[in-house]
Order: sequence, then structure tokens, then C-alpha cells
Amino acid sequence: MNKHCFDHVIGRFRTLAAALPDPRTGDNTRYSMEDIALSAFAVFFTQCPSFLGFQRAMSQARGSDNAQSLFKIGSVPCDNHIRQILDPIAPTLLFSLFDDLYQGFDQAGLLEAMRAVGQTRLIALDATWYYSSQSKDIHCPNCSCQRHADGRTTHFHSAITPVIVSPGQGQVVPLRPEFILPQDGQVKQDCEINAAKRWLAAHAERYATGNDTLLGDDLYAHQPFCRQVLLHGFHFLFTCKPSSHAHLSGWVEGLEPGRGRHTLKERVKGPSNHWEHHQYRWANGVPLTDREDALQVNWCELTVTDEQGQVLYRNSFITDWEVNAGNVAGLVAAGRARWKIENENNNVLKTKGYHLEHNFGHGQKHLASLLLTMNLLAFGLHTLLEVADGSYRLVRAAVGPRCRFFQHLEALTTYLFFETWERLLDFMMRGLKIGPYEVQKS
Repeated sequence: MNKHCFDHVIGRFRTLAAALPDPRTGDNTRYSMEDIALSAFAVFFTQCPSFLGFQRAMSQARGSDNAQSLFKIGSVPCDNHIRQILDPIAPTLLFSLFDDLYQGFDQAGLLEAMRAVGQTRLIALDATWYYSSQSKDIHCPNCSCQRHADGRTTHFHSAITPVIVSPGQGQVVPLRPEFILPQDGQVKQDCEINAAKRWLAAHAERYATGNDTLLGDDLYAHQPFCRQVLLHGFHFLFTCKPSSHAHLSGWVEGLEPGRGRHTLKERVKGPSNHWEHHQYRWANGVPLTDREDALQVNWCELTVTDEQGQVLYRNSFITDWEVNAGNVAGLVAAGRARWKIENENNNVLKTKGYHLEHNFGHGQKHLASLLLTMNLLAFGLHTLLEVADGSYRLVRAAVGPRCRFFQHLEALTTYLFFETWERLLDFMMRGLKIGPYEVQKS
């Protein structure tokens, strides 16, 4: 795709949108399904709630607008019409766009570059809320409920948003999500684990490369789910807290040092360029539970202390990978990379410009989850552009934080018309004096 990946993804989006089921009857079909869907996506890609209004005004004044030129929208519908028409549309009908993004990342070489210890690929699983309300009137059959001690009820939507991560890469690659439904249970662990099992059943074959490792926090480190991971041909590397795995922890501490339980110590420069002491401990073939059919897992732990002996970090993990002195540091680094699903994915979506938890529209059927899907796709397309489009990468590096980039994008597309995405990036590079327009210093 290279620098044309934006146009390619928009073209694929339009093709998919044209095939979406149309709930309208009679003559109320002024706007095509592709115009309606792309109008919604354009708002998430630009992260400008008023983008469509600005483009309607521009079209009236000039006879052309950026919704038409950039997103191939023939006629811009109003916000309420978009929500009404999209509400019955199942988000899974857009899931193949995640595959297009995945292919783009593969062609750009990022997926291979993200291989971690043992040349494995790391897929992190985690759940996040993307809508919540305590209103008695705003909820739907797909809402989950959280009842509070004071009598209040919070209606919310949540989903597992899997991403490919790597200790050495700043980007994460979004994969097809899995929505958590009310019937998954009232306990967070039940909800998230049941959704994770569905994700495995639906997508393990799609994303399997023969050497893939699932990452997850402590709630995934339980025998039934670990067995499911192995049955689908994946490895696992899950956080394992001593407080929730007392039997395993006691077993490890009872092993003979140097034989059953091994240790490796290193002195390394930390992120603040200060010396740190890293102590690794590991043991292979320990029982995950106290049951007779306990799964045998391998365990490792990292304790980081400063020069004065103060503990800076401590965490432990279970895995089916055999742990040894040659790979324990790499396995721990891979396990710690799980945080990227929160830092580089969920946290970015919530606080760095994508407003994940904002109520863009709830509806009574699928609207909330469909709009989340579009937001995830917008995030994925921005990430792909940063990897594959040299002009976009230069602009993003010069502008800085995503929020500031969205501010620039909103201002430019509000007041100026651009015939193509390339023309828009060209204008930004010229204004920033970067790339071919960089001022040469004498």
C-alpha cells in the first residue's frame, strides 16, 4: 500500500459499506449506505465532532468539500440520520477491514519486526469499557449492568480489544475485537474470560502463524483458559500474582534453590539512566492448582531494585515456554509488554484524542459497538499511516502528540479544500518546513 494506504482503506471501506443491509423502506433513501457509514468513520478518523457540519457548510459555499474528496462521500447526512440508520448494523460486518489493516502492517514489515523472544508473536488481551451511563433511560439489551450499594445502576458496554505488541516497538497492531455481552456473567472475570474464549474460537486460526503467544493479566492465568489456549495451538504468558495463586507460589518457594528453582542476577541501566539490579527466578513444571489434574506450567519472576536495595518492580508470570537462563529475561520482557495494550492502546484511545469512553451514540441494537469498531479502525489506520506513509510519519513527528495532530487536521479541513489525502499532507509538510520543504541551514 505504501503512501496510498489511506485511499486503499477508504476504498475498501466504501465497498463493504455498499453491501451493508439497508433498513430503510420506501423513498427515504436519499443517502447511500456507503455515504452514511463513511460519514461516521470520517468523524472518528478526524476526531472532529463537527467535521460533517463543517463540510456541509464548505460544500454550500464552494460546491466541494473534504468529505467528498478525502472520504469519497457523495452527500453528507445529518448526525441523527446516521445514528438511526446504523443502529441495526452488526459491527462484525466491518471486521474484514481489520484484516486489510493487518495485511498493510505485514506488507510494511512491522509484523515480522515485532517478533519477540524465541521469534514468537505476542498478542495481548484485555477488556475495556467504551460506554457507561447511570441514566435509567439510556440503555439497551446489549448493556451490562453494575449495581452499586447505594442503589444506583451503571449500564455499560465493554469489549476485548486484542493487539499485537512487542517490547521493542512503540506501535501496537489492532486485531478484531470481541464484545462482552450481558449473558457472559456478572463477575468481571467470568465476563472477560468467556469473551476471550469466544475470541479464541473465532480467530485463533485467522491469526495463527505457528509461533504465537497470548499475553494477559492475572485473571487469564487460570487452568481452563490456559488449556483453551494450548488447544488452539497458542503459547501463553500470563501475569500470575502470588495472592491469587497461593498453591503455585507455595510450591515454588518450597523448591530447592539451584535445582528446582533457579536464579539469575544482572546489573543494568534503567530508563532514567540509573543502575538497577534485576533478579530473575524461575522454575519449570510446577502445578497451576492443587487439583489432581493440575496443569503443569513454568514460572518466572523479576524483582528490580535500585542501588540502595529499594524494590522498584516485582512481578511473576506463568507460561508453557520452558524457562532457562538464556530466555528468562526475554520472557519477562515479553510479559511486561502486556502493558502496551493499556498504555499504547486503551489509554491512547481514552485520553490521546480518540475519546473512547465518550457517548457518540447508544441506540437500541448495535450502534454503540458499531461506533466503537469504527473508532478502533480509525486508530488502526492512523497507526498504519505512521508505519507505511513517509509523509504522514514526518508530519506526526513534527506536530507531536496525537491530540495536537487532530487539532491541525480539524483546522485545515474546516477552512481549506484538499483534492486528495496526499495534497493535505503535502500542504502540512510545506507549512512545517519538513521533508522536501525543509529549509537548508547554511
